[in-house]
Amino acid sequence: MTESPWRALANRRMLICVLTGFSSGLPLYLLLNLVPAWLKTEGLSLKAIGAFALIQFPYTWKFIWSPFLDRYALPLLGRRRGWMALTMLLLLGAIAWLGTLSPTAQLGLVVGLTALIAFLSATLDIVLDAYRRELLPEVELGIGNAIHVNAYKLAGLVPGSLALVLADHLPWQQVFMVTALFMAPGLVMTLLVKEPVAAAKAPRTLRDAVVEPFREFFGRHG
Repeated sequence: MTESPWRALANRRMLICVLTGFSSGLPLYLLLNLVPAWLKTEGLSLKAIGAFALIQFPYTWKFIWSPFLDRYALPLLGRRRGWMALTMLLLLGAIAWLGTLSPTAQLGLVVGLTALIAFLSATLDIVLDAYRRELLPEVELGIGNAIHVNAYKLAGLVPGSLALVLADHLPWQQVFMVTALFMAPGLVMTLLVKEPVAAAKAPRTLRDAVVEPFREFFGRHG
């Protein structure tokens, strides 16, 4: 008897995929939607605002430091959850801090902080992808990834819609604080879930963390 697709959706792992997708997408859409609107209202030129697009480089080059996250674990919560909790906590703080700055008087600090948010966001993507792959059984990978991607896109409504509506009624500092708090559900989820069993087997060396994934990929189907 074929399992109902609704039953496949109604399990704890799918809820985790919703929260991982939302937490992964929120920082990127903040950089793409909320930050440019903030800079424009603060009087920065279009040339300066356009230059902020360069901070998206970490998303392209995140494969460079992903082996380090695979090889080394933080002292608490495990190899995946430790990095997840740290990056989410730092993102929450960095986003809230960003709203306290003045782009005209502290442009250098704003650039540095947005670059840090991009780096932390790309790092979170790495860890969440690894966690989700180890969490989901093979039969749930397709639907789990679909839920993650749709939740990722749904996260764009917070900095791209809700935050802009709030900006008409609240100071920017409060707008960024509200947006930052949307990282909290993912952080709470990270503290409540268990580390995947597969995550316990870490690469023995950094070389193994770089070479073995390629070897497994190219040898997967002979």
